Amino acid sequence: MMPIRDINPTHTRPIVTKTLVAINVIVFIITFFNPRFPQIVDTWGFKPIYLFLGVRLETIFTSMFLHADIQHIFGNMLYLWIFGDNVEDALGHGRFLATYIASGVAAAIIQSLFTPLSIVPMIGASGAISGVLGMYLVFYPRARIVTLLFLGYFITTAVLPAYHYIWFWFIMQFILGSITVLNPVPAGVAYWAHIGGFLAGMLIGRMFINSDRVRMKRREYIELLYP
Repeated sequence: MMPIRDINPTHTRPIVTKTLVAINVIVFIITFFNPRFPQIVDTWGFKPIYLFLGVRLETIFTSMFLHADIQHIFGNMLYLWIFGDNVEDALGHGRFLATYIASGVAAAIIQSLFTPLSIVPMIGASGAISGVLGMYLVFYPRARIVTLLFLGYFITTAVLPAYHYIWFWFIMQFILGSITVLNPVPAGVAYWAHIGGFLAGMLIGRMFINSDRVRMKRREYIELLYP
């Protein structure tokens, strides 16, 4: 499954979401096509062992803007573009940026707890974006997600409620993350970072759900669902 768009209009310009997408794409172009890309990843990616040694902690932040390949950047930016604008609309620009970064930090910490001795650099915005998914689920569980379905040789679309799509995504992350715990061979994907970011996002969402702004945005979304 792959999301195409959500049916959940916003009422403010998603300045932070668009800026984050732009920064990530620009950094990707500058770094990925650089002949020294492996060295850049090794230097600025976050290695879980850093957390326990208390060194190079700035790489928790720099790693959020590095991506491994075109598929990696496209998938992450697609999710951020679709789900980020509504969460930013609900929280406001400043809070959205702060919670995005907080989710990314939580993602790095949780992944490190499961791979504490790893010296393999973690890169990508997926931990922070997983937090955006967690907040979206809390704020807009019944929002409709237009989804691309791959059924063997057939490709079709379906409209799913957000709680179906996002919980399915989370369960897949948990299953794959559990496999990496049992399998000593590195998976290449930081599934526990996704899980940690998502749970952090849900927790943050619950913290803000009764704020005046979020309640107003949720009321607008409910009126859209049930006019």
